Amino acid sequence: MAAPTTVTGPVTMAVPPKRRRFPGWLRGVLWAVGAIAVLSTASYLTGNTDLTSSTTAQTALRLALPILLAALGGLWSERAGVVNIGLEGMMILGTWGAAWGSYYGGPWVGLIAACVMGALGALLHAIATVTFGVNHIVSGVAINLLGLGVAKYLAHLIFQPISGNPRMSPVVPKFDTYSASGLTDWLADLESQQRVMLSDVAGLVRGLVTQVAPLTMITILLVPASYLILWRTRFGLRLRSCGENPVAAESLGVNVYGYKYVAVLISGALAGMGGASLVLLKDGADYLENQTNGRGYIGLAAMIFGNWRPGGLLAGSALFGYTDGLQLSGRGPAVLALLYAAVLLLVIVVVVQLVRRKWFAAGFAVLAAGALYAIYYSVDELPRDLTPYAPHFVTLVVLAVASQRLRMPQADGFIYRRGSGS
Repeated sequence: MAAPTTVTGPVTMAVPPKRRRFPGWLRGVLWAVGAIAVLSTASYLTGNTDLTSSTTAQTALRLALPILLAALGGLWSERAGVVNIGLEGMMILGTWGAAWGSYYGGPWVGLIAACVMGALGALLHAIATVTFGVNHIVSGVAINLLGLGVAKYLAHLIFQPISGNPRMSPVVPKFDTYSASGLTDWLADLESQQRVMLSDVAGLVRGLVTQVAPLTMITILLVPASYLILWRTRFGLRLRSCGENPVAAESLGVNVYGYKYVAVLISGALAGMGGASLVLLKDGADYLENQTNGRGYIGLAAMIFGNWRPGGLLAGSALFGYTDGLQLSGRGPAVLALLYAAVLLLVIVVVVQLVRRKWFAAGFAVLAAGALYAIYYSVDELPRDLTPYAPHFVTLVVLAVASQRLRMPQADGFIYRRGSGS
């Protein structure tokens, strides 16, 4: 591929392509190491071990799964040019399908039923947006309302005669969990020694390898699988071309409608699987009315934070899941210690921005760090009524910070009509 050119007067000069200093996976590893270092330092300085405990990591992993699956669903849909804010409704349909299928056929049947229910909701979204050209946002809102209503009706029809409560299902079978017994024992011993950094890493790793369900392993594998399919296969290249320039894709013989339908159906199936993770994992509740609690929207935010890429949305999902898990396992004191960790992170940001001579960004980071430290210093514990909303606050802050570097697919949300380029 020829390098892009810049015209300066009569002379045309070639502009060399921008090279990355590090590959994407290595940058992800460096970010993870940096995050662990910040959390370990904050844990040591505040004396709050919940920041890096195995309990927090285990809870965070379970809570991050539905967000990650919803984010992956949004990735598939929006890379094909279809905005899917109906992820919440598809997840709700998935929760009902998981409970119904698991009650009558076991957890694997429940997982399949959840994917089918989510895909059915996505099919309606695809018919409305792709075939009839309905505004994507309007259709997504309608799917959210329809998903809630359909699940409520089906629960009243199917579950009430069994459980006696139309808002919840009877007890359903759940996935078994597995642990690396020898490794977890060694990690538990290292975690109990409270060594700086080593015990913190041991606690986090122990939480990630203890009581892991098959659905958890499948979800984690879906992240590299999505990358390989979307960025390393002919199918993925054609699908993404539909989200960048569908008119040009059509001129090259790509069935734009077909690829959009496939992408949206996969999106719904993944969202339905996210709903299943709320029902079929141990320590989770059985089906409850509207138990997604906005996780579809948070998944959409994680996808945007990740810049419409699998690795980035994995980081966003981990961040939101960690915040939610921390407020459950450590409550107010742990969330307050997380504020201290945010102050340390902002201090690093200040140093980096000063080195880059970006004075405005450095000044803004100083003000933010000062405000957070003032909150940390002035209170002993955050109010209990406020801590459950910590993930939602993190969502707003992260989106505000990340909005400066986002690059969405160019034709995302574009109302495409076959033959419009002729």
